[in-house]
Order: sequence, then structure tokens, then C-alpha cells
Amino acid sequence: MDKRIDIKISFRCNNLCGFCAQGHKRDMYPDRSAATVTAELKKAYKSGVRGVVFTGGEPSMHPAIIDFIRTAAKIGFNSIQLQTNGRTLAYPGFCRELVKAGLTEVGPSLHGARAATHDALTGAKGSFTQSVTGIANAVKTGLPVLTNTVVTSANYRELPAIAALLIKLGVSQYQFAFIHIVGSAAENKKLLVPRKTAVMPYLKKALDLGRKKGVLCYTEAIPFCLMKGYEACVAERIIPAGPVVDADRFIKDYGAYRRSEGKAKGPRCAQCKYLEICEGPWREYPKLYGWTEFKPVKDFFKLKTK
Repeated sequence: MDKRIDIKISFRCNNLCGFCAQGHKRDMYPDRSAATVTAELKKAYKSGVRGVVFTGGEPSMHPAIIDFIRTAAKIGFNSIQLQTNGRTLAYPGFCRELVKAGLTEVGPSLHGARAATHDALTGAKGSFTQSVTGIANAVKTGLPVLTNTVVTSANYRELPAIAALLIKLGVSQYQFAFIHIVGSAAENKKLLVPRKTAVMPYLKKALDLGRKKGVLCYTEAIPFCLMKGYEACVAERIIPAGPVVDADRFIKDYGAYRRSEGKAKGPRCAQCKYLEICEGPWREYPKLYGWTEFKPVKDFFKLKTK
């Protein structure tokens, strides 16, 4: 799988999500300049990276987003993704511009099956209608549409309904990412962070719907020990390697960062057969709820008797 660079081009956003991992960066950092982004793209391509994700914040609010996509295509990137909350995709003309510029896939988000849930989580009235319309418009372009849903206390019971809606809309793939307790999520953790074991019955029903319909579906930040029978849905197995360009920080290998700094292993993880491939939960989660939910998976063999 080709390496991919993640460039956060703007922290501006037309949502104000209570779970936002970027926290208050919108008030701290300006848009990334065109010259800087172009230099980062050229450097990444020269180093062998062949995929790019423009993200943020809400990257579609950067006035040069179309130019950035066009530049990436001209340089030679074979995978160019826009990771977005999907609201600007509600304008069909903008979708057409993205495709014409060279976008190869789009990653919108949806955080509720109902407007009341989604809008409350995003802090933006009307965002559900716009995001759903945006996803539908993106599907009509013919591009792969890979959605993301952040799993919180407010929406986990709606996961099956969210999956059903996304399948009806015709997305290529959907992913459920367990809330990462940093940024705004850390400030709202008592309200928004559920126990993973409470989430799992709803999550598995949501995955069942996708698997039945042949739609790719994944989870993120859910350890293997909770995914019995759904191991193929663990996204960490397939997340492309590569660097991340953040506000004032450059992470050379985000996969290595997740495994060494971002996520953690518990006291019993060494006994698990998935030790080498499981990344564990984000390290902030066991600080909140401990390690009792995570039980090592072991292979048991019957002893041969004469």
C-alpha cells in the first residue's frame, strides 16, 4: 500500500464539534500558505509518498483548496482525498470542481442518524441536512466515498441506523472511530466518552449491515479483544503509513506514532495472541476507565490423549 501524507491545511471549521480532537487550534493557527503546502507536497512526493489527504479543521474552507488538489494531481499523486464534514459538498457545483481538479476520493463525516443527534454533536443547526446532502452529491460524482463517524455517548445507540442510512446513500465505505479524548473531547469527556463494552453490541449490528450488503466497514481505536468475529473490520490493519503535517508539528510516521505514543497496551495484553498487531486503545481511555474491559484472547488446544 502506498504511503500517504496528511496535511492539515486549515483549522477553520463551520462546525463546533464537542468531540473535536483539534480543540482550539482554530483560534491559534492561520491557514497554511499555498507556498508551504506546495513545498510539502513536492517534498513528500520526492520521498516516495504517492497519496495525500487534505484535512483540518474543515479543509474545504481554505480558499486555495481547489488549487491544492490541482497541484497534487500535477505533481503526480495517484490518491488525493478531501477529508471533510461534508457540508460544502451540498453544493453540486463545488463537487464538480473537486473532481475536475483531480480529487480521487472524498471522506465526509456523519455523527448521527437523526438531525437532533448530529446537530447537537457538531454544534451547528442544519449540519445534518447539509452533510447528508453532501454525501449524496459526492456519491453522484462516481468517486469513492469513505465516511467517518466518531463514536460517542450521544450516538452509539444510533450506529446501526447510521450504517443503514450510509448504505442507502450508496457510500463505498464507512468507519466508526471511537472518540479520542484530546482537544475538545478531553474537556467534554464526562458527557461524551462511553465505555467500549457498552458500545460493542450496537457497533457489531452496524458492521453486520455493511458486511451483509458488501459495503466495506471498519472500526478505529477498538482493540482486537473486543472484536471477536469482526477482526477483519479493524482499520489499523490497513491504514496507510506516512507522515502528518500538523499545525507546528511534523510526524514522520503516523503509524509508528500511534503505536509508540498515541495508544497503549494494558497489563494483560502480553498474554494476547493479537499482541503484535493490535495497537490498543488511545492511551487516554484507560486513564478514564481502566483496563478491566480488555481481556487477552488466547488459543486453546485440546491435549492429545492416548
